[in-house]
Amino acid sequence: MDNNENKNSFEWVWYVLGLLTGMLAVISVTSSLGWILLGGILGLIFAGLFLNNIVKGRHY
Repeated sequence: MDNNENKNSFEWVWYVLGLLTGMLAVISVTSSLGWILLGGILGLIFAGLFLNNIVKGRHY
């Protein structure tokens, strides 16, 4: 990656959205801290899959 690509990369937004969405989904069902953390991890995994498999190769 060159410097221009690093400056304009907003991939972190998808990871944060995945983390928050996973945590909020679990919070709506249960209030156990362990399950909330697991939901956040699963959200991060789904965000990574989304970025690497669906968005990979798109040109803007």
